[in-house]
Amino acid sequence: MSTTRREKGSSILRVLEIIETVASSGHPMTAAELSKQLDIPKATGHRLIQTLEKEGFLQTNMRGFVVPGARLHQVALGIIYASRHKAQRRAILEGLSGQIRETIGLAIPDGTEMLYFDRVQTNWPLQINLPVGSHTPAWCTASGKLYLSNLPASQRKLMLEKLPMQQFARNTLTDPAELLDELKHVAEQQLAVDNEEFIDGMVAVAVPVKDTQGRLVACLFTHAPVIRSSLDDLLQFEPLLRQAAHELEQVISVPEQS
Repeated sequence: MSTTRREKGSSILRVLEIIETVASSGHPMTAAELSKQLDIPKATGHRLIQTLEKEGFLQTNMRGFVVPGARLHQVALGIIYASRHKAQRRAILEGLSGQIRETIGLAIPDGTEMLYFDRVQTNWPLQINLPVGSHTPAWCTASGKLYLSNLPASQRKLMLEKLPMQQFARNTLTDPAELLDELKHVAEQQLAVDNEEFIDGMVAVAVPVKDTQGRLVACLFTHAPVIRSSLDDLLQFEPLLRQAAHELEQVISVPEQS
């Protein structure tokens, strides 16, 4: 009976280690690579991964790499949104919105799109309504371009080849080569803009929020209608955005207290 319990515990631990490795790896891995890295017998690794795929926690893409599935994305979002840091996060966003007097929000990657994860709406009568839970394209939004720019160069190029890149607004970039050039600049500056590229009449600026290992976990953005604020107006708030992003990074890096 004790042997059975150890085997069961070992299987559960292996499942969690697989999920942890897929979620935290800087590059996609094959099932064989996962098994080797985690020192799991190849047959066992394939069986566990197939079970996780069947249940929707993992999926294998067209190139044979194991990537997070829909259920794992939902678990991650739930943990972040319901975390003990929610009140601190909201206080930072509300403080920033009060200083800038425009809508402030956080967007996080969700597949090939960006998900509006949290936001504080401005009190101006004229507003652009993009509620929490909205999905936006990656190639023509400030947050999306910031996310793409933080991908490894080879992964960034591959993703651009797969994105539909249709015209959304007057200034939408639809040429992958042009966008790739812009993303190189964004990567250097760690600042991205949307100059009426997603919605005509809307401009936006985004800066990264990173974890202790320097990986992008969210994009802090502000957007406004051009009738009230130009792109240059929003860019004046870059120091405030970066300070708020730093405060958010400090919040998420605080360890849990027992």
